[in-house]
Amino acid sequence: MPSRVEDYDLLYTIGSGSYGKCQKIRRKADGKVLVWKELDYGTMSETEKQMLVSEVNLLRELKHPNIVRYYDRIIDRTNTTLYIVMEYCEGGDLASLIAKCTKERQYLEEDFILCVFVQLALALKDCHKRSDGGHTVLHRDLKPANIFLDAKRNVKLGDFGLARILHHDTSFAKTFVGTPYYMSPEQMNRMSYNEKSDIWSLGCLLYELCALSPPFTAYNQKELAEKIKIGKFRRIPYRYSEELNQIITQMLNLKDYLRPSIEEVLQTPLVSPIVAEEQNRISERRVRKSAEQEQAHHPDPTLSELRLKEQQLLAREKALKEREDRLEQRERELCVRERLAEDKLSR
Repeated sequence: MPSRVEDYDLLYTIGSGSYGKCQKIRRKADGKVLVWKELDYGTMSETEKQMLVSEVNLLRELKHPNIVRYYDRIIDRTNTTLYIVMEYCEGGDLASLIAKCTKERQYLEEDFILCVFVQLALALKDCHKRSDGGHTVLHRDLKPANIFLDAKRNVKLGDFGLARILHHDTSFAKTFVGTPYYMSPEQMNRMSYNEKSDIWSLGCLLYELCALSPPFTAYNQKELAEKIKIGKFRRIPYRYSEELNQIITQMLNLKDYLRPSIEEVLQTPLVSPIVAEEQNRISERRVRKSAEQEQAHHPDPTLSELRLKEQQLLAREKALKEREDRLEQRERELCVRERLAEDKLSR
């Protein structure tokens, strides 16, 4: 039976945009706190309505720990309103965090920025190369206001694909509400949006987390477009490492084919240890979930517990092996550096 508006209690309005309101709600059946975004589809053409339905169906297929989960859609035909029901992230969004840091004149720690970066990159990787064999999904609207934090400060990428749904007018001025600070050079040149456009936006986000302002700023869209096409920006504050500065510089290359892929970004030495830890956490979470599902089908607690322990041990063994391999690689690199240093001294 399809969900109805009456199945939820409205708690309060979180915010509102050009599309309508975003509201915090509680599901009556189990008391789960969620949010919904409302969208008035009354002014849409039939083609746009069809696109809207297919986009929302796609959003429900995206299941990753670092992507805001889509639970349901409710169609209120009387008011021509679509409600998109999603996971509630109580830690707020990155735009609010950046504003708070700016106000308090306090920079974010590099470790936190790298964790945010890795979790976002893993979410994008899952969408660019779908593990379930589905079509490539591009975010199209990566920005601090679309990236949320949960209670444990884990990153959740939200509004996936909603840029096209919420701003269904295709003209430049109306598609991008506000100043499009993260728009890539290829978008400025009216070229097609591709996976490397998401990489550009991720580079802009990484830059803003460090500098507390975007790499390109201007008072109007025309001036901003010119600055983006030139592609010059200041180095991130010197409190951040040169390795981090290099990653950002590579991601903000004017030529999209020279930007790294999401896989190459995740393989950089600065973030690869964090990537390994995150992937282990994801696999452990999957192990727990499958054990819980198995327990539901086979309620023998001793057997389920043993299987869970066995799976956890295998996951830990794999993590230890990967860590050993990384340490050996690092040791080999240090030996090479030592030899080079000795050669220089002997000369």
